[in-house]
Amino acid sequence: MLKILIAEDEEPIANLIKMNLRRAGYECVWAPDGEKAADLMTKCKYDLLLLDVMLPGINGYELMEYARTLELPVIFLTALGTTENKVKGLRMGADDYLTKPFEIVELLARVEAVLRRYHKGETVLEVFDVVIDTASRSVTRGGEQIALTMKEFDLLLLLARNRNIALYRETIYENVWGGDYMGQSRTVDLHIQRLKKKLNWDNEISAVYKVGYRLEGEH
Repeated sequence: MLKILIAEDEEPIANLIKMNLRRAGYECVWAPDGEKAADLMTKCKYDLLLLDVMLPGINGYELMEYARTLELPVIFLTALGTTENKVKGLRMGADDYLTKPFEIVELLARVEAVLRRYHKGETVLEVFDVVIDTASRSVTRGGEQIALTMKEFDLLLLLARNRNIALYRETIYENVWGGDYMGQSRTVDLHIQRLKKKLNWDNEISAVYKVGYRLEGEH
């Protein structure tokens, strides 16, 4: 399991990030200040650092220097959203820069992209009784392949990587079809219905009133 260190001084934000990353299959450790983060980085090897700039004690920019010596991938999470701040963070070696407030689905997508860049991405996901192989783009149940179209596979993968998160139709459309959402709700709805039928997931994928859809978590 890939291990992510979250250096964030606001506990509610850290807990939200930690909860959703764990649901996505990552192991998470939280550091509430810069000194704690540096100590954890010294004692344990992590696959990714989510780093707030404005940390008590040792700030994010100083921690970035240390992370670079460890060859640890870094995504800055910060309320400092000016171009100057972004350029500074990226020039220091950060792999990405996400400005608060952000959607969890966007954070998960960026985490996945950075880990994939370092060849650390998860290639096989198991959801209920279904196995999703992202490398071969295949879906199986009990060793038997389930035939999905390209868009159905992309839709399933988006839902699987955002378990228990209600995804807006706009978010689904923009991530799967790659364009601006112009009210094409039927496109999303029809693909969801086809996916539910092919996977026999009548209850696993839920409609969320006035929002979109959610893939339920396993209990």
